[in-house]
This record gives sequence, C-alpha cells and structure tokens, in this order.
Amino acid sequence: MLTRDQKNSLIEIVRNVAKQEILPRFRDLSSDNISTKSGFDDLVTVADLAAEKAMTEAFSVLLPDALIVGEESVAADASVLDKIDSDELVLIIDPIDGTWNYANGLPTFGVLIAAAYAGQTIFGLLYDVANDDWIEASQGEGTWFVRANGDARQITIRTEVADDNLVGMFSPFLFKDESLRRHAALLQPKYARTIALRCCCHEYRTMVQGNVDFSVSPKPNVWDHAAGILAYQEAGGKVEMLDGSDYRPTIREGVIIAGRNAEVIARIRADFCAFLK
Repeated sequence: MLTRDQKNSLIEIVRNVAKQEILPRFRDLSSDNISTKSGFDDLVTVADLAAEKAMTEAFSVLLPDALIVGEESVAADASVLDKIDSDELVLIIDPIDGTWNYANGLPTFGVLIAAAYAGQTIFGLLYDVANDDWIEASQGEGTWFVRANGDARQITIRTEVADDNLVGMFSPFLFKDESLRRHAALLQPKYARTIALRCCCHEYRTMVQGNVDFSVSPKPNVWDHAAGILAYQEAGGKVEMLDGSDYRPTIREGVIIAGRNAEVIARIRADFCAFLK
C-alpha cells in the first residue's frame, strides 16, 4: 500500500518538521506556550500544534488520497477519530509523544507515525527527535533500527525471559476508575521492576529492543499504540487485548497486553483478571 519511496518521504518529513518545529522550542518554552487538555498534567504546547500542522500539510501533498488523524486534531474535534474506521489509507500522527517530558525539559519524547489500511496497521515509525534515529516497521517486513546516516539493522526480540520475576512497562495511574488504579498498583510488587516513561514512543522502543518482558496499557489511544504495536509484533513480540482478542487500530476501549512470549501474556492476563473480576 505504501512504496519504499513513500515511506522514506514520510520519514524525511518527520525529521524535517522535528528540526524546524520541535527541537528549536525544546527547553525554550514560556508558560504561555503550554496549555492543558484533559487534566493539569495532560499538556499541549505550541510545538505540538505547529508540528502536527506541518506534518499534516506535507503528508497531504505526498499522499493526497490519505485520511489523516492527528492527536491534537482529535482533541479539538473528537469526530476526527472516526476516520480510523475507514477502509481507506489513514495516516495517524502523534506530533510529540511524551509532551509532559518535552515541556519539562526531559529528552524522553518522540514522534509516532502509523499508517493503517482496512483496519490493519501497515507501517509504523518511532522517531527519537533528540538523537535523530528511528525504529520503523512494515507489515510482513520486520522491524528495523535506523541511524541518521542510513545504517540499519533488523531487530528480533529474544523470546525467553531472563528471570521469572518479570520487568515491564506498567502505569496503574492510567486506569480511569479509582478502585482499579488502587488494585493495579497492588500488582506492582509481583514483578521485579515496573517502569513508566510517560512516553509510548520510548516505551515501545525499549520493548522492541528486548529490554523489558511486558507492558500493560488501559488507554489504547491509536496515536500512542498503533506504530509501537506493529514494531513489537514484527520483531516477534506478542500483543493481545486483555479479553484475548487481537489488537486493532480501530479499538477505542480495553486493556492492551504485550509480552515477549505467550506464557508472559498468559501470566499478565491471569494477574490482571484476578482483580478486574
């Protein structure tokens, strides 16, 4: 659905927009350049808005027939998200993933781009703005780490765990219900280490490179997860919804579980289902 030249062009657009709109504002934002959305810690900056606008315009020129869903456009008009249900090519933009980190001067932020077609994610890009490198994946073509000079290596996840006391990405505070948040927090001591980078781009990059055993996310926003899940699956990782169904970019509700093998998925599901009943 996307040619190699089109993928390369998408990546170059992201790199150029990052250089023009995101990096120059990093650690140079005034208070009136930062606003809130759903809560005091759900931030949006002038850089998010400028980057999404620039990417949307450039993507529309490159692929004029594609529909575009951007995180900030959905925040402004929730009906934009309905485009994801189309059988057409849809480009999904998270212009700055990890905005809280970005706004507070932490370099753990990135850009997430996914392409979906007929309800399936077919391309994903996880771009590290600060280091100008990226992880990309195409459906059926594997997952690749690429440096700015073009050097690329394919990534394959090691399926065995290093220790039965698992390490994972897990954020209890993302559960909407207060009771579920408390119960989810009680699960953390069951594992050797749980991590929350507050940036899906870097969480999935960490997962794809095999550095953690699992992740749990009760907030399946398509701009946060579609690109990373494709990259994880193409590298050999397993992803399911808590109810056992397959992940799809059209999903609006539910808990996503990712793990390096089926046994890890089953253990995490058992742990979580015990308190969700």
